[in-house]
Order: sequence, then structure tokens, then C-alpha cells
Amino acid sequence: MTYPDQLLYTPEHEWVDWAPGTQDPVPVGITSYAAESLGDIVFAQLPEVGDRVTSGQVCGELESTKSVSDLYAPVSGEVVEVNQAVVDDPAAINADPYRAWLFKVAVEEAEGLLTAARYAELTGD
Repeated sequence: MTYPDQLLYTPEHEWVDWAPGTQDPVPVGITSYAAESLGDIVFAQLPEVGDRVTSGQVCGELESTKSVSDLYAPVSGEVVEVNQAVVDDPAAINADPYRAWLFKVAVEEAEGLLTAARYAELTGD
């Protein structure tokens, strides 16, 4: 698998489109590795607008035909938008996990994020 270079990743298989110093709300999603491992995603429980998420902490869950998996926040901050299209059609995540962002966060803190190369090493790709 290949992972987009402009994104940063977590060991728990989430991505965030963020660069240090960026002030805009940033999208968060799951990686192609996670989407493939989960199988067909049928339900997405996401944080709500106004919720505060903490890097490395559970903030939702994804349910697939295989299992239920916790969703971890890759950064800390306030959720400012939720992708309702993904809530309505969770299969969109499997179709293109890098376009089907889950929610956007106004980043206050980020730590422990991995580059695409480091994430590929972690997954063995």
C-alpha cells in the first residue's frame, strides 16, 4: 500500500492533514490499511461538533461486518465539523479512505504523529 506523503499518521491507523503551524481546522480519517483490515464499514459513530478530542484517546468507533473498532483522535482540539455524508454512507470510507474524512478539528496540540514513510514501516508496507 502507499500512503499520501502530505498526511501524518498515528500508530492506531488514523490520518490527519495537518502541518505544524497550521491554524485551519484539519480533516481526520482512517488509513487504507485500517479500512482494508476492518472490511466493509457499516456504521460510524463520530464525535459531535463542539466536542473536545484528545490525541491518542478514543473519540468514536467504526463498525464493520467483521468487528467494531475504536477511533482514536490523532490530535487534540475542538471538533468543528463532522462529515455527514460518511455518517449516512459509511461504505464511502472503504471506497476511498483518503477522501472520506470523518471530522475536522481545530488543532490545539499534536504529538507522536508519523510521516508516511514511518507509518509504512509500522504496517510493514
